[in-house]
Amino acid sequence: MKTKIYLQIFMSPYTLEHLHANSEYSMVIEALQTSRLANGEAENSNCPESFLSPRQDCKRRHGSNGTIATPYDENCTNEHMVGVSSRDATEDIDTNIQPDVVFKKARVQRELTLQDMYNQDSFDDDDEDDSDWEPMQKHFEIMKWFCTNCTMVNLDDVVHCDICGEHKESGILRHGFFASPSSQDGPTDVELEFKGKYKDMQSGVSFSNRCTAIGFDERMLLHSEVEMKPRPHPERPDRLRAIAASLATAGIFPGRCHPISAREITREELKMVHSLEQIEAVDLSSQIHSSYFTPDTYANEHSARAARLAAGLCADLASTILSGRAKNGFALVRPPGHHAGVSQAMGFCLHNNAAVAALAALAAGAKKVLIVDWDVHHGNGTQEIFERNKSVLYISLHRHEGGRFYPGTGAANEVGIDGAEGYCVNVPWNRGGVGDNDYVFAFQNVVLPIASEFDPDFTIISAGFDAARGDPLGCCDVTPAGYAQMTHMLNALSGGKLLVILEGGYNLRSISSSATSVIKVLLGENPGCELGDSAPSKSGLVTVLEVLKIQMNFWPSLASRFTELQSLWEIYAAENKKKQIKKIRRADAPIWWKWGRKRLLYQIIKGHLRVRSRGVN
Repeated sequence: MKTKIYLQIFMSPYTLEHLHANSEYSMVIEALQTSRLANGEAENSNCPESFLSPRQDCKRRHGSNGTIATPYDENCTNEHMVGVSSRDATEDIDTNIQPDVVFKKARVQRELTLQDMYNQDSFDDDDEDDSDWEPMQKHFEIMKWFCTNCTMVNLDDVVHCDICGEHKESGILRHGFFASPSSQDGPTDVELEFKGKYKDMQSGVSFSNRCTAIGFDERMLLHSEVEMKPRPHPERPDRLRAIAASLATAGIFPGRCHPISAREITREELKMVHSLEQIEAVDLSSQIHSSYFTPDTYANEHSARAARLAAGLCADLASTILSGRAKNGFALVRPPGHHAGVSQAMGFCLHNNAAVAALAALAAGAKKVLIVDWDVHHGNGTQEIFERNKSVLYISLHRHEGGRFYPGTGAANEVGIDGAEGYCVNVPWNRGGVGDNDYVFAFQNVVLPIASEFDPDFTIISAGFDAARGDPLGCCDVTPAGYAQMTHMLNALSGGKLLVILEGGYNLRSISSSATSVIKVLLGENPGCELGDSAPSKSGLVTVLEVLKIQMNFWPSLASRFTELQSLWEIYAAENKKKQIKKIRRADAPIWWKWGRKRLLYQIIKGHLRVRSRGVN
């Protein structure tokens, strides 16, 4: 399968005017520009989008008709996806068309959905009479600002974000999550306390004692979306800046961790993971100012290098940990990678960093590698790469909801193929809002039992923090303490040889606090509060039972656990039934029913008839 790359080519109005000198074409261009300005639209903004709350945004991404939407759907028109040459533009415009008609078509075109574009002939140009239309004499510009933390739009007279509460002049990019969310830029008391706590430690620690390695390179910040959209892209450079600021404020990095040198992954190494067509498509983007692999997966001229640096850092961290030069590591990299498959870049991902690291670990001497993916989206690319490989066990915990949540893959019955059945384990949550209790419960009853039986030599975490509380895309409820607890559990495997690779996560405060908590565990700190005996939700228990029923066919140790949890579910169901009955019996009835036509119903609700019947018997 050949990879398709959609390129966007920008032409200035100056170029267009010189390509077409005739007066009729000038009238067309003028009419189009007038129509855009009259609607308050900037010339470089071609994708109008309403700004929704996180809950509404999640619903929109699922699709109203059950279809799968991309994680960041901008409703792009065709001109965003297909390259347009100046020659094509000349041939497509009818020189005899009138400016009024052009204006009307332009207005209708902006309102079309992708589905409507296939039925454009059904629109009648004469449906509306615009003969009495006059342009407004005054233009009122609504001032807006975008939240640094969650990218949501706010009116200029609002100081705090309506969605996440972050201050308009937040210092999160300078102080990390230690910056106060409710006040203007400035360090908090917590930040000053951390600086004092680690000041002496930083001066006394030698390079040989720093057992946790960090992979980071500032050139990855150059990967960004060029085209201006109604709202900033969630996968943005500020994600790394916020985490780096938090680590610096806490005295962790630089300080208690040591960096490794960055290098670009070679084409030979990438060919072990991706097809040649996919590699060449990513490399081609370096020659173009702005391009898109999918409507939500952008690239600029720096993106290919950023992707190679991210993959190279992950590969070198894996070999460094396997060789014993570092105990564990954290890859602070972007673009993310777990959606990138063998032949396609998608879901913000260009190269699959976790897959590159796993193969680097195998090349460095590991016999078996475990990949645990707790990103809220299923890592369809990682599963595709290793679904036939018994040397790599892939376990993913993600929102699925019957395939309605992006990317739609990762059902419990996707277990691997061609003799590697059981080496893909999917824990598909059937709702949003999943929190610490359900994740820890799944770790205790699915992840750790299977991982212990697999007995890996090296463990990789695809650490997306978009299941964190406050994330605008994930809409779940995992806390930094929950991520720390899961990291602590996995750190007991593989003799502590653990590599954490950053994937998703789009709320800066959530992602920076969660990443800091994870790195503290890598440094040997206690994860904090114990979440071990917390009861799961009803839906969480059902999901775990579903996974155990399927996976115990491949991992015999799960059979006893499935029987135990099934008994627990029966007890839970019986108690729930009793509660429902009591709730019905407690239903109150108006006192006047006692003497009216409904006196029989009153006695039934109150239980009087049942009590009397017992007395007679």
